[in-house]
Amino acid sequence: MAYVISNDCIACGTCQGECPTGAISEGEIYSIDPDICVDCGTCADVCPSGAISPGA
Repeated sequence: MAYVISNDCIACGTCQGECPTGAISEGEIYSIDPDICVDCGTCADVCPSGAISPGA
C-alpha cells in the first residue's frame, strides 16, 4: 500500500528529494502517486512534520 501525505504537510520538499521513484509531487500539500510508490518509507523517515504515513 502506498504512503500518503496528510494536511500536516508544510511543503518543505524534503521528502521529494528522497523518493527513489519520483512518486512525490509538489503542491500546497505534497502528494504521492500510489501507482509509482514502492512503499519503502524513506519519505516518512525524513518528513520533519510527521505528515507521511502508510496508506490504509
